[in-house]
Amino acid sequence: MTMTPLLFSLLTVQTLLGAFDNFWHHELHARLPQRISARRELQLHAAREAIYGVLFAAFAWLSFQGLWAVLIAALLVGEAFITLADFLEEDRSRRLPPFERALHTILTVSYGLLLGLLAPGLWSAAQQTSSLALAYHGLWSWFFSLSSLGVLMWSVRNILAVRHLARLAETTEDAPATVPQAIGRSTVLVTGGTGFVGSALVGQLVREGRRVIVLSRDPVQARALLGRSVWVVEQLDDIPAETRIDAIVNLAGAGILGAPWTKARRRVLVQSRLRVLDSVQRLIERLEHRPEVLVAASAVGYYGLRSGNTVLTEIAAADPGRFQSDLCVAIETAARRAEALGTRVACLRPGIVLGHDGGAYPLQALAARLGLGAILGTGSQPMPWIHLDDVTGLIRHAISEPALHGPFNAVAPERVTQAAFTRALAASFGRRAFLHMPAWPLRRLLGEMSELLLDGQNVAPLHAQASGYRYTHATLEGALASLAR
Repeated sequence: MTMTPLLFSLLTVQTLLGAFDNFWHHELHARLPQRISARRELQLHAAREAIYGVLFAAFAWLSFQGLWAVLIAALLVGEAFITLADFLEEDRSRRLPPFERALHTILTVSYGLLLGLLAPGLWSAAQQTSSLALAYHGLWSWFFSLSSLGVLMWSVRNILAVRHLARLAETTEDAPATVPQAIGRSTVLVTGGTGFVGSALVGQLVREGRRVIVLSRDPVQARALLGRSVWVVEQLDDIPAETRIDAIVNLAGAGILGAPWTKARRRVLVQSRLRVLDSVQRLIERLEHRPEVLVAASAVGYYGLRSGNTVLTEIAAADPGRFQSDLCVAIETAARRAEALGTRVACLRPGIVLGHDGGAYPLQALAARLGLGAILGTGSQPMPWIHLDDVTGLIRHAISEPALHGPFNAVAPERVTQAAFTRALAASFGRRAFLHMPAWPLRRLLGEMSELLLDGQNVAPLHAQASGYRYTHATLEGALASLAR
């Protein structure tokens, strides 16, 4: 059997839709490689990708008959069963958004059509004497060769992720279950506890011996990710009024990086934060024992855009009319309503958080490893940064330090420019940074969101240092060295 342009076209559609689903849903939104609960799903993905790698290579360069055609048919049928198992596993382990379900439906219909068109040719080829011959299809051969290489590499990446998650699971799956009745002294409620910073914070709080409650829209995934020692609630109304909660950490909110800041996206960014803070306020009001402290995350974007090299401490003013500043002001204003109820409020203003399992670092590190680290614009813009260990350390410090209230900058004491950061990141992998990205394409493509990349804030952690916090990673060289290991 030899592939036709129609079959190649349909297979291309299937390939591109599958790649989009993998990148958009599995990587950016679900972050499957960081979820302990996703081990089984990643195993299925790895098997399916390995099958596609073989099929793409075969379709690109071979004409097959007899038993070879039977083998190809078996791989196609096997992929269908793996996909069915994947659908069942997704329903068991996580909550799929409507768009992902719709895309899966389209992929299923497309794959069924592909099988329907392939079946007659495979049946006819299977009746022939077994043979395998080289078949060149021009650009199709090269496109599917690259596709084969890509999915095989992704299959290996998923296998490595499964092994890593299996090791993490050993530290959480044997922990004793926490039930609501056991919630008592030294209890911390974390909203956004399954995110990049939140999951790291929860793990540290559990290791400290604290009891932890986590608010999550996906309780099944949260329990699998965080372990059975964490009490997961889907809404704060599920927490009984008699529950003693000593501290609340609010990290909830849609990711600030991603889609451009259209009017609709801005509403999502604002509402995803204020709705949770409204729920937190109502919870504090009805609790019999009100929390001692609320730590609420905004960002150094509070300061907006500042010309010159003025050092910004916590007393610096906001920048009205600038979206990132207005968003942070709204967050902090909503959080500080809890002060009227007798709860101390500390407003965390983090810079760019550096860590392996999320944030900007993984993609930046990959580019640096490949020698593709780029200086953005002039590169002179300040880049306020902090290691993940220190942002979680500062949150825990804010919980336990009564003198720390109001805003505090969660940034490292060493201030660097974007160019210096890029060069240091490249050097941590033994590379050099020689690429430059002009500012105008980023401003044209990203609009106001490009400010996060091209206009920084020269922020100093005055309150954190004055309150006695000692940084684990105070210098950029040391922080990057710890991450590059």
